[in-house]
Amino acid sequence: MSAPTPYAALADDLRAPVQAAHQDYLSRRYFSSLNGLRCLCIAAVMWHHSPFANPEGGPRILSRGFVGVDFFFVLSGFLITTLLLREENRTGRIAVGAFYGRRALRILPVYLLLVTLLAIYWIAFKGQSDIAKLPYYYLFLANFLKEHIPLLSVTWSLSVEEQFYFLWPALLVLLPAAARFRTGLLITLIVICLLISLGLADWLGLPRIETEQAIFKLPGASYMAVLWGALTAVLLHQRTGYSWLMAVTGWRGAPLVFFLTLALYLQLSPPMLVGWAALGMDVLMALCLISIVIREDHVLRPVLTFAPVARVGEVSYGIYLYHLIGLHIAHEIGRRVLPDPSQSLWLVTLLFVVISIAMAEVSFRTYERFFLSLKGRMSKAAVAERA
Repeated sequence: MSAPTPYAALADDLRAPVQAAHQDYLSRRYFSSLNGLRCLCIAAVMWHHSPFANPEGGPRILSRGFVGVDFFFVLSGFLITTLLLREENRTGRIAVGAFYGRRALRILPVYLLLVTLLAIYWIAFKGQSDIAKLPYYYLFLANFLKEHIPLLSVTWSLSVEEQFYFLWPALLVLLPAAARFRTGLLITLIVICLLISLGLADWLGLPRIETEQAIFKLPGASYMAVLWGALTAVLLHQRTGYSWLMAVTGWRGAPLVFFLTLALYLQLSPPMLVGWAALGMDVLMALCLISIVIREDHVLRPVLTFAPVARVGEVSYGIYLYHLIGLHIAHEIGRRVLPDPSQSLWLVTLLFVVISIAMAEVSFRTYERFFLSLKGRMSKAAVAERA
């Protein structure tokens, strides 16, 4: 057998660090910066609903706090897909039933409690005739509603995520395990979502199903963000994709550059973030996400792992669900303490933040903890069964 050429030896030397880094990535059970990213996302959403949002004549980026939801979508698609792919690697299969069980224990208790209590409050005590909307909330179809029960408007995004959670694991099971099939499917679905957001459904004259309460139509921009997260996970899971992305995002300063680029994009992009503008935003969000998970020692790690920031991210699900209630309470208090709205803006904003975080923290430490412990037991039982 002939000795390897110098060029082949050099190629092997270059591949070795990437292979080691990829193995380290695949073996990592916890991404330390993701709670910090969740904090940034929920801060953007709360800013969007705060009294200071959408300042007249201010920078455009200050009116775009709503994109925190899109970043949550990208993050959710990435995490769920990563968990499923790693389970498949460990066990040779994806246990869809166990996945649904774990997701139900994390999502449903707080969500169902919120929907039920607010429905009782607005329908029974405030006399709102919205009872026909309740099935849409309980079945996670709120993203199709024409109008929402007050304080439940944020649940539309939970519906998008739950629809993804319901369909994507089943598709992974049905598809061949080869990465090219999964990558191809995700790219195809992203293109379809892009075309729909550009008006393809209207151009083709595709029918919409309309009820008194809702309009059912094909998915668009919101689903595109979740799919980008899933595509990110599939690419990082395979060595070739990881190598490409490592070359683009694997340097320590990459997160700072990509987050600043995203901020600049949000400032300069068109007023309506749909179609191509939404696609560009999703790509930049995916690159930001990759840059903080592909290596742990990136330049933004001290900020994203700072304990208060990470804690807000850890309870961000509760903050997202409760923050409109916190805003409602803050407005009521501000109206009584400082009747002049112009004088109460700072007080309302401060109370809004404190009340929302406090509600989420209490919920997480009490009500949610019980269900999270059940989720932990379910995971341990699954591991013991495979052993």
